[in-house]
Amino acid sequence: MRSTIFTMSLMLFCVAATAQENTLNSPDGSINLTVNFNEGLTWEVNVNGKQVIMPSKIGIELTGDNFPEEKDRIKKVKRKEVSDIVRPVVPHKNSAITERYNEMAISFRSDFTIVFRVYNDGVAYRFITDFKGNVIVLDEQSVIKFPANTTGMLPIEDSFISHNERTYIKTTLDTINNNHLMSLPALFSSNGYNVLVTETALESYPGMWLRGDDPLSVRATFPYYPDEEKLEGDRNLKVLSRSDFLAETAGERAYPWRVFLISGTDAGLIESNLTYLLSGECRLEDTEWIKPGKVAWDWWNNWNIYGVDFKAGVNNKTYEYYIDFAAENSIEYVILDEGWYRLGDVLDVVPEIDIEHLCSYAESKGVGIILWVVWNTFEAKMDRALAQFEEWGVKGIKVDFMQRDDQVLVDYYWRVAEKAANHKMLVDFHGAYKPAGLRRSYPNVITREGLKGLEHCKWSRDITPDHNLTIPFIRMAAGPMDYTPGAMVNLDSINFYPMYTRPASMGTRVHQMALYVAYESPLQMLADSPVNYRKEQECTDFITRVPVTWDETKVLEAKTGDYLVIARRSGDDWFVGAMTDWTARDFDLDLSFLDDADYEAVIFSDGINATRNSQDYKRSKQTLKPGEKIRIQMAPGGGWVARLVKK
Repeated sequence: MRSTIFTMSLMLFCVAATAQENTLNSPDGSINLTVNFNEGLTWEVNVNGKQVIMPSKIGIELTGDNFPEEKDRIKKVKRKEVSDIVRPVVPHKNSAITERYNEMAISFRSDFTIVFRVYNDGVAYRFITDFKGNVIVLDEQSVIKFPANTTGMLPIEDSFISHNERTYIKTTLDTINNNHLMSLPALFSSNGYNVLVTETALESYPGMWLRGDDPLSVRATFPYYPDEEKLEGDRNLKVLSRSDFLAETAGERAYPWRVFLISGTDAGLIESNLTYLLSGECRLEDTEWIKPGKVAWDWWNNWNIYGVDFKAGVNNKTYEYYIDFAAENSIEYVILDEGWYRLGDVLDVVPEIDIEHLCSYAESKGVGIILWVVWNTFEAKMDRALAQFEEWGVKGIKVDFMQRDDQVLVDYYWRVAEKAANHKMLVDFHGAYKPAGLRRSYPNVITREGLKGLEHCKWSRDITPDHNLTIPFIRMAAGPMDYTPGAMVNLDSINFYPMYTRPASMGTRVHQMALYVAYESPLQMLADSPVNYRKEQECTDFITRVPVTWDETKVLEAKTGDYLVIARRSGDDWFVGAMTDWTARDFDLDLSFLDDADYEAVIFSDGINATRNSQDYKRSKQTLKPGEKIRIQMAPGGGWVARLVKK
C-alpha cells in the first residue's frame, strides 16, 4: 500500500540538446550525484564534500544497439521530487516507511533512458529501453571506482553456481583482481562511509555479481544465458555451457536497479529500507491470507525426538509431536523438510507419511503445514503439485537448491511466486540468491536463505558470533534472512565441534535468543528439537513471544562484525536484542526511545557462569521508565534480550 503525501515534478526539459553534466542531490543535501556524458557515460558520488564513488562508467549493449554511443545526444532531462508513506504488506523493519528521493531521468535520442534516484541513504540507477518486440541483451557495463584506501567486506565465490552461502572476507580493495568473483550484497568502506552494493527489481534478467577490475575498481559481471544443462542427482542442474548473451527480454521495459546504500554509521545499514523502496509495487489484489509466523523445523535437529514411545523419524507420529509442540507454544507452522516424498517425484509421498491427515490434524490445532521441495522436481509438476497441496491444506512451500541466478532461474522464482499466490501459499526460497525485489511484488515470498546460516554448524565451525554480527549489516540490507536460529545446546569455541545429527551453536544461550530480535524474517524458524525446547520452556516462552514483523526499528549501538544493540517495536511492546563477538562487552542502554509510560521488562542476560557453560543465563524482571539507563553486560560470544510491555 502507498499513501502519497505529495508528488511534485519539477524542471521538465524538452529541448533538443541538454547539458552534458547533470547533478542531483539527496533531499537533505548530504549526497551529491554528478552524471557526465562525454566520451561515455559516467557518474560519481560525493557525501558531505567527500568523494565516495569516483567517476565510474556504465552502459548496456543490445543486439544492434549500444548505449551510450558517441553520436548519441541527450534529448531531455526530467526531474522530480517524491515524498511518500509506504506501508508494506508484510512489514520487516517498519509498518510505515517514509520515502523521500529526488529523481533524474536522462533520455537519449537512441530511445535509451537512464534514471537516477538519490535518497538520504543512498543512490540508485537503472536503464529503460523503448523498443518494439523483444531484444537480446549482450552485456551490461558497470565499473565502480573507489578512492584510495577503500576496504571491503566481500563474499568471495567460486563460480556462478552457488547457494550464496559465504563468509565475508575483510580486505583492502587493492588486493581484489579479475580472478575474484563476488556475489551481492557487498560492503565497501570508502572515505569514512559505508557503501553497500546490491540490486533490486530483478526480473527477466540475470543477477549482478562483481569482479575485481583495476586496484581501485570492481566491475559488474553476470551469468550468461544457459545453453546446455545436465542434471546430477535429483537437484543439481549444472550449466555445461552458456550462450553469448545475458537475456532475451521485452524491448519496452525498465531494467533492475543498481543500488548503492550509503551510510556514515554501521547502524544505518540495518535501519535502511532502500532496497525495499526501490522494488516494484505489489501485484496481488488479495493479501489478507498472507500470515507471517514462526515454524517448528525438523531437519536441523535431525528429527531428534526422545523420551517418547514411538520411533522418531519421517513419519506421522513424529510430525504429530511437532504439531502438538507448535500448538502448545502458539507457533504458527510446522515444516516437513526433506524425506516426505521419494526424491525425483514431488507427488510420490513416502508410505510413512499421510499429508492430508497431518494437514487436517494441524488445522484442528491452529497450525499450518509447509512442505519442502527440490526446485527442478517441483518445476516438473508445478501446476499439479500446487493443486494437490492446496487440496491437502498445505499453507506454504520451501523451494530449495536453485543455486543460480541466470535469467532462466530468475524467471523461475517469479513463476513460483505467482503460481503459489494463486493457491494462497507462502514461499521460502533456499539454495537461493539474495532478495532482489520479488518480496514486495509478491509478498507471499515471505523469506529466503541466500546466506550462511545455522545449518552450517552441522558440518563446519563457520557460524561464529563474529559471523552472526556481520550478516545483519550486509546480507540483511537486501531483505529477510532465513538463518534458522534457536539452538538450545550452546558451546564456546574451545568445546564446539560440528555434529550433523545432534548439532549445537557457538556462543551463549542468550546470544541465540537475541537473534530473534536482531534478525528479520517474517517466517522465523525454531531450529532445535521440540524436546529440547520443552526442557528449556522458560527460554522457549520468551522466543515464541518475539514478533516476526515490526512497526518500528531503532539501532542503538552497532559495529559490523563486533556488536549490535537493537530495539524493535510491535504495537505498544518493545523488544531489545544485543549481541557481541568473542569480546565481552558492556553497554548503558538509553531508554529514551520509550513512550512516556512505565514498562514491565522481562530480561534474559548471560549468567555469571556463562564463560564456563555457555547455556548459563539469568532471567529477571524490572520496571523501566523512559529516559533511564540500564546496564547490559555480555559474556564473550554473548547476548542480552528483553521484552518491554507498557503498563
